[in-house]
Amino acid sequence: MDRTTSFRLVIADDHPLFRGALREALSRQFPEAELFEAGGFEDLQALLERESDLDLILLDLTMPGVRGFSGLMYLRAQYPGIPVVVVSANEEAGVIRNCMEFGASGFIPKTSAAETMREAIAAVLEGRTWTPRDVDLSGGSDKETQALVARLATLTPQQVRVLMMLSEGLLNKQIAYELGVSEATVKAHVSAILQKLGVESRTQAVIAASKIEGGTWAQGSQPAG
Repeated sequence: MDRTTSFRLVIADDHPLFRGALREALSRQFPEAELFEAGGFEDLQALLERESDLDLILLDLTMPGVRGFSGLMYLRAQYPGIPVVVVSANEEAGVIRNCMEFGASGFIPKTSAAETMREAIAAVLEGRTWTPRDVDLSGGSDKETQALVARLATLTPQQVRVLMMLSEGLLNKQIAYELGVSEATVKAHVSAILQKLGVESRTQAVIAASKIEGGTWAQGSQPAG
């Protein structure tokens, strides 16, 4: 790799020990790369707004501020030019498949050896995709799930954030305050979300989103993400 000196990599995970282990693995492979860390999704958003020319984001699925695939969806919509590799303790084939369908460039199980992680990251930095060789992703999701994934993928970054807040039970005025917009703008986002997902209520929108990952969207973060 010729661009080792210019790699700028982000580790987004809420477990300090795992961030440290990943930082050590990356430092050995890319000793001159610039590494950034974020322990929650708000920290990650602030980092992305502050820094530019980032080469890769290593994303935990279940850190504070994200539910289900919402963090991945937001990053792919808001920063389509930055590859995202999901690093997760959930190694189910369906989860890996959905990550790739939502635009991830790779999926690394947290149980992977350091050498495997380095191999995966190198592949993505070279423009390829990477998933575990021992996981069969050929089965495909059922047609209903595929259709829902396609609908969710059409949401704008702001609509993804609104849906995340709806799943937390926030009211329109609370969402408006959090996003710094008017209630009318939030209502417009909610209407657009309902239309894109083909549902009639806020509750149905949250239920639809939670179906993608066994309900974790509606239940919040799991510690083993």
